[in-house]
Amino acid sequence: MEDAAGGPLEKAVEAQAEQRNAALAQLAASAEKRSSVLAENAWGLPVAAGAYHLTARFGEYGLWSSYHTGLDFAAPTGTTIMAIAGGTVTSAGYDGAYGNKTVVTLDDGTEIWYCHQTTINVSVGQSVVSGQPIGTVGSTGHVTGPHVHIEVRPGGGDPVDPYAAMVAHGDTP
Repeated sequence: MEDAAGGPLEKAVEAQAEQRNAALAQLAASAEKRSSVLAENAWGLPVAAGAYHLTARFGEYGLWSSYHTGLDFAAPTGTTIMAIAGGTVTSAGYDGAYGNKTVVTLDDGTEIWYCHQTTINVSVGQSVVSGQPIGTVGSTGHVTGPHVHIEVRPGGGDPVDPYAAMVAHGDTP
C-alpha cells in the first residue's frame, strides 16, 4: 500500500528509525563504557620489552624449592618494574626468601606477587594501574642474580603459571 508523503505509513517508519537510532546510540555508549573498563584492566609485562630475558619458568625444579612457583624476568638491578594489571597494593615489604615483595590484588581477588625488588615504590592501600612503576629489579632474598619473580595467585590461593595467565590476558612474555 503506497503512502503519500507525510502520511501515516511514512510517520510510522520515521518513528521506527528514531527508536532504532536511539537504541544504537545506547548500545554504542554501553560498548564505549565496557571498552574503557577493559582498557583499565588490560594486562602488561612487568619489565619493558627488550629489557629482560626469562630465566626460570613455573614448575621447573630449582635451587630453593621443590618446584619454581613463578616466572623470572632477569634484568639489570634498578630496572623499572611495572604493575602487570590494575589493582590495590595489599602487601609491600620484606618477605624472607622472596626478598622485597609487593602484592597487588586485582578486583577479582587474584594476587600478583613481585619479588626480589631492590626498591618498592608503592604502599599498602594504594591503587595502581597496568604499566605503573611499582619498584625496581633487585637481588633480595634467595636469588642467583637480579630479576623480578612474578607469581599469579587466583583468589589469593596457590600459584598458577604466570606465562599462561599473561598469554590468556593478551601478553606473551
